[in-house]
Amino acid sequence: MRPRQPPPLAVDTLIACMTVVMAVLLGRESPTQGWPQLDAWAYALIGLAQLPVALRGRWPVAVFAVMQGASIVYVSLGFWPVVCTFGSMLALYTIASVRPVRVAVGCAACMTGMWLYAGIVTDNSSMPSVVTQALLYSSVLVWFGHLAQRSAALTRHLRAEQTERARRAVVEERGRIARELHDVVAHHMSVISVQAGLARFVFESDPGKARGALGTIADTSGEALDELRRMLQVLRDEDPRAAERAPMPTLDRLVELVDRVRAGGLPVEFVVEGAPRPLPPGVELCAYRVVQEALTNVLKHAGRARACVLLRYGPHELTVSVHDDGEGVNPDRMRTGAGHGLIGMRERAKLYGGTISVGPRSEGGFAVELTLPTSAALARRGDDRTG
Repeated sequence: MRPRQPPPLAVDTLIACMTVVMAVLLGRESPTQGWPQLDAWAYALIGLAQLPVALRGRWPVAVFAVMQGASIVYVSLGFWPVVCTFGSMLALYTIASVRPVRVAVGCAACMTGMWLYAGIVTDNSSMPSVVTQALLYSSVLVWFGHLAQRSAALTRHLRAEQTERARRAVVEERGRIARELHDVVAHHMSVISVQAGLARFVFESDPGKARGALGTIADTSGEALDELRRMLQVLRDEDPRAAERAPMPTLDRLVELVDRVRAGGLPVEFVVEGAPRPLPPGVELCAYRVVQEALTNVLKHAGRARACVLLRYGPHELTVSVHDDGEGVNPDRMRTGAGHGLIGMRERAKLYGGTISVGPRSEGGFAVELTLPTSAALARRGDDRTG
C-alpha cells in the first residue's frame, strides 16, 4: 500500500505561519505570567520551533527533531515553555498518522521528556500536573494520529475493492455481450449460409425456390440487424434500466425461430406441453437462446437430420428439450463445447438456477435439455439480473 499522501505544501506553509503568529502573541504575554520578556534569541527560537511545520508532510521525523531541539534551547534560556509547544504537538500527530506506531511512540516519549525537563528547570512548577499533561497530550496525539492512518488505509482498501468490483463487472458484461453476439450472429449466419447455398444451386433450374431462399436471407439478415441494433441501444443507453425496456426475444417468438430453421432446410417439429403462462423475461430469454443455439448446431453439424423442440410448462419449472437424429457426434461438433456456444448455454442455465445436459443420444443424434425453475423468488432474481 502506498503511504498516505501528505497535505499540499501551501496548506502546511499557511499552518506554520499561523502557529508562529500564535506563539508570538502568546510569548508577548510572558511578563504577565511571571516569565522574562522575549528578546531576539527568543523570537528566533520561536520561529525555529514553528516554521518547520511547513515541511512536516515530507520529513515529519526530521521536522519533529528540529522543533524539539529549538524548544529545549528555548526552555533552557528560561523562557515560558508553553510558547513552543504548538509545532511539536502538530508534528507528533503527523508522525502518528504516517509512520509506524513504534516511531510515533518513540517521538511521544521524546516530547514527554521535554515537558518533564521544562517542569524540572522551572521554579514552583507542579510536577504531578506536568507529568499528567505530558502523558495525556502525547497519548491523545498518538491515538488520533493512528486513527487517521487507519482511516486512510481503510479508504485505500475500499477504493481498491471498488476498482476490483468494477473490473469484474466489466469482464462479466463483456462475457454477456460475447454470448449475445454469438447467439445472434451464429444462428442467423448459419441460416443465411444454408439458404445462399440453396439459392446458388437452384438458381437456374428452379428460380421460384431460389427466390424463396433469397427472401429467407433478406428476412433473416433483417432480424439479425434488428437484434444487433437492440444490443447497441442497450450498450449506448446510460439508463441502467434500458435493458428492461429494450424488446428481447421471448418464448412467443420460438415459432418464428422454428419456421426460419425449417426454411433453412431442416425439418423441425415443435411441441408444447402444459399450459403456457408468462414467465420472467430473463427465464424466457435464457430458454429462447438455448433453443436458438441448439438448432444452430443442428444446422451446422448434424447433416441430413430431423429435429424436435419440446417446450414443457411444469408447476414450478420450465423444461426445454432439443434433439435430432443426425450423424451423431463428430470431432468438429465436440469442439463447439469449447467455444461460446455450449459454454454460453451452461452459463445462462447457471445464472437462473437451472440445469442443462448436452450430449449424444443412445439411439443416435444429439440432445440438449434445459430445466429452469419458475418460482417467485427465482423469477425476481431473474428479472434483477437481466436488468
